This record gives sequence, structure tokens and C-alpha cells, in this order.
Amino acid sequence: MKYESEVEVPEIGAVGLARFAWRQLTSMRTALILLLLLGVASIPGSLIPQRAQNPMAVRQYFIDSPGLAIWIERFSGFTVYSSPWFSAIYILLFISLIGCVLPRTLEHARSMRSQPPPTPRNLSRMESFQEFAVIGGELEIAKKWFRNNHFRVRLDHQSISAEKGYLRESGNLLFHLSLILILIGVSVGSLFGLRGEAIINKGERFISVPTSYDTLSFGKLMDEDSIQPFTIEVLDFVAKYDPITNAPQDYTATVRVTEGGTDIPVVKQLKVNEPLTFGNTRVYLQANGYSPIVTVRDSTGQVALQGPITFLPQDGNLRSIGSIKVPDAIPQVGFVASFLPTYARSAEAGGISVFPEALDPRLLFSIWEGDLGLDSGIPQSVYRIDTSKMKRIGLDSLSPGETFSYPEGSITFETFVPWINLQIVDDPGKSYALYGAIAAILGLLASLFGRRRRIWIKVTSSGVVEVAGLAKNGAPGLAAEINLLASHLRREI
Repeated sequence: MKYESEVEVPEIGAVGLARFAWRQLTSMRTALILLLLLGVASIPGSLIPQRAQNPMAVRQYFIDSPGLAIWIERFSGFTVYSSPWFSAIYILLFISLIGCVLPRTLEHARSMRSQPPPTPRNLSRMESFQEFAVIGGELEIAKKWFRNNHFRVRLDHQSISAEKGYLRESGNLLFHLSLILILIGVSVGSLFGLRGEAIINKGERFISVPTSYDTLSFGKLMDEDSIQPFTIEVLDFVAKYDPITNAPQDYTATVRVTEGGTDIPVVKQLKVNEPLTFGNTRVYLQANGYSPIVTVRDSTGQVALQGPITFLPQDGNLRSIGSIKVPDAIPQVGFVASFLPTYARSAEAGGISVFPEALDPRLLFSIWEGDLGLDSGIPQSVYRIDTSKMKRIGLDSLSPGETFSYPEGSITFETFVPWINLQIVDDPGKSYALYGAIAAILGLLASLFGRRRRIWIKVTSSGVVEVAGLAKNGAPGLAAEINLLASHLRREI
């Protein structure tokens, strides 16, 4: 005997496949997985310096670990939050949350407007079941008690259904809707935001044009024409430190501000947590340091370089490093230097700074002669010099007003000025993210403390009052609430 069995599998088709993919994407399980992936994907952004927040640290990373930095750059490790793979995760999460939460929200809204379910036939199977003999008027007493305790009531023949505690589900939905709002805020900031930094010496002026920024990054739908016009001139900067711990106590920058569209300058004070506001743009005081003012002369006595040179702080006492490059000298000369605000000598580390204020400033430097590599076409740090192809011709330290001469010229340490680092931010999505975060906290609290439960009371034809309830998600307190209701019905309270 020959048996043949054939199973015909129906073709799903493009529509069916799309429907299946949509159901999988909009499931709560997928949303939770994507939320977890988003958290894991954010870890590299916390461990690796990001170009938008700290470009100088990124440059230093390439100097210290060039091989590793190249691989990190290939995987967008220095631009995690704008990388394609990170964007793909939060876009999928955004779609998943919308497809998952919105139908539940509509269903929850309908259930809040509907009546409680009718009383079950067999209340003895429900939680905290109680029964006692009829005294009279139990339904009226129960109805009044339910109203006073904010229950939604449904009246049936010889029975009452009551329900409350929708706050729990409402809070859960509010939490997930808030996540959508936060993602919208992140997206708006990424598309229409602006972030830049600029170092300004005391006495200098910053004009909000692209060429004045040290670093500048635009949102994907932003351009140079979207920059808020303003001008900031640094009149003074005062930093106060604790004389015992050296910890900073206060940073105050006095600036003269001119907004776009007006020619009237206004003197304002800029502090760490008190930014300046120009429309939607905020200007923050982010960091500070010192810029030694030097004069470099060539062998003929002509000035080859003069002015302030920005140095980067390396520790809490503002020990700062920098480079002084003199490309116009023949041959080219470079100074690898350190600025010490309050000079001291250490047997282990040599010259150090023991206090952030400039109480005993000193400029330490070594002089290098040769090709600075400025014509190579390779980007270089303005704070360091590649001395691998140069020869050291001098080493010394200077106090303000002192001069050091060498065969090819001289260098004079004139004085110094403080500098401040301004962070300019235009993030139109931050308000959405803030409101979303607040709503998420409120929703989480509501879902944690809300208790949804149902209580039924029925008067049977045999003269027995039956009371029972049901607590969703095992919420506590149902038994105590039924006991209280039963006591009212028995006239014990």
C-alpha cells in the first residue's frame, strides 16, 4: 500500500510578511529588548570621550593611542550618539513604543469610560470571600460606601460591581508615552541642535560666526545661517579657591554682551551654572586656564611672534602645558612649555604647581629647532610639537618680565592672562526630554503605588449577603478593604 502525504503551506505573501514583522516589532518584548540595547549602546559614550563634548580629549586619545583610536573611529566610538548604529536602535525603539503603547492607551481610555464587569455567579471562588445573613439595606449602604471611597459602581439586580485603581495602568502607559517624548526630544536635538566651544582670553572678543568657534557641530537639518548672532567680550575673570583644599569656590566672568539686532552692549556676569541666553542658545562657562604672553625675536632682533598662547590645564592646580610655534623664524623654532601658576619644586616630578591661583607664576620650556611640520598637510595639535625630527637647543624657566636668549634669538615671558572656555549650545529638544523625564517619574510612581481591584456584593434569594473581590497583579490591601466593607454592612462600624 502506498501512502502519500502532502502538506500544503499557504504563502504568506508580502502583506502577511509585513503584518508579521509589524507585530513582532510592536510587541512589548521587542520594546524591552530595544530599550536594553539602547542602554548598552550608551556605555561606550560614557567610557570614551565624545568629539561633541570634549574634542580636546579626543585629540589627546589619538596622540596617546593612535592605533586604538583609529579602530574606535571606524566604529563611530567618538561620535556614539550620532552614529548610524545608535540612531538605528532608538528609531526602532521609537517605532516599537508607538506601535505598542498607543493601542494600549486607546484601549485603556475605553475601559475607563465603560462600566465595571457584572457580578460573577459564584463569588465563593473569588478572593477574600465572605457571607453573612441579610439585615436589610445592604446594597444602599454598600453603594454609599463605594461612592465615598471613589469606586466606579455598576448596579445590577440584587448586586453591585465596584472597581477602582485605574491609576496603576494609567501610570504604566504614561511612563511608556514619556519614553516616546524623550526620544522625540533627542531626535529634535540631533536634527536641529547646535553645539560649539570657544576659548577666549581676557580682553578678547568672541563673535558668533562659524570661524570664531574652536569646535562646532550642527544638527543634520541645521546650517551656518541658523547660528544665533551675538558678541561676547571678556572684561575680567575671577576664580576663588579654598586655601586649604585648593578646591574651587567660585568662577565669575564679567563680560560685555551685544545681541544680534541691537548695538547696545550690556555688561553681565557669567557663572558656572548661570548661563547667558540668546534666544534658544545658551552660553555656559565650562573651564578656565592661563595664557602666557610671550615675545619671540629672531637673530636680528625682529619680533617673530608676540601675544597670548593658550595652555591646557593638566590637574586641579592648573599645571598647564602648551606649545609655542614660530614658523616665521629661520630656521623654524618651537617651544615645548609648561605654565605653573604657583611654582614649587618636587624631587620626583620636578617643577609643579601647588595652588591654582597665579601667586608665583613660572614658564618652563625647552627650545627645539627644525621643521615644525606645518607644511605637511597633516592636522596637528596646537598644544603639542612633534620633536622627532627636531634638535633641542635650549632649556630654561622664566618669571614674568624675564628674557632668555639663545643663538637664534630670544624669548621674553611678558605676563599672562586668564582664559575661559565657553560652551555654546542650542538644543530645541531639551524641553521635550525634560518634560518626558518628569512625566516618566510621575508615571512610574503611579504604577508603583496604584492598586487596581474589584469588589462585588450580592444579596441572594436565600437571604445571604456575599462579598468578594479581585486584586489585579496581586496588589495588597484587598482583604483589609473587604473586611472594612463587611463591617459596615453588619452595622459594626
